[in-house]
Amino acid sequence: MSKRDLKKYLGELDKEQLQEQLIELYEKFTAVKEYYDFVFNPKEEKRLQEAKLKISNEYFPVSTSGKRRKPKMRRSVAQKIIKHFITLGVDSFVIADVMLYTIEIAQTFSAENPIKQEAFYKSMHNSFEQAVQFLIANGILSEFKSRIKAIYEEIIEQKWKNRSDFLLIMEQISE
Repeated sequence: MSKRDLKKYLGELDKEQLQEQLIELYEKFTAVKEYYDFVFNPKEEKRLQEAKLKISNEYFPVSTSGKRRKPKMRRSVAQKIIKHFITLGVDSFVIADVMLYTIEIAQTFSAENPIKQEAFYKSMHNSFEQAVQFLIANGILSEFKSRIKAIYEEIIEQKWKNRSDFLLIMEQISE
């Protein structure tokens, strides 16, 4: 069904029928329920803290049984959260914060644990590049420039193998 057909169909419904359909969608689909829950009660700060906790658990897992668990270091967890936040329409400052936090927590981990997997560094570069593009696209780069610079300085400090790739991005935003 095209958007035009949908508009025509909805235009033929009275207010009560529209309400019934929306309530049915709300009850039937989790995504619709979550969207309306967010629209009417955003609680962005709470969502931000939950997201940061989930991301940090990828690198520093909280043990429930007393045994130390192995970190999973999955970038995909953060990517899902970021994509979900974008879909919901969460404030761009909150999304940017999560994007940069993802890199910062990975850096904290790599400072304490030598990482041999090339994929880790490539993944962090992709995250960094996406974060910078997001900041530019939303016109908020200047508000996060100090964090971007701090991330880059930490990359140099830790002697990441692909630091020259990060330098290229830094040069682009310095112009």
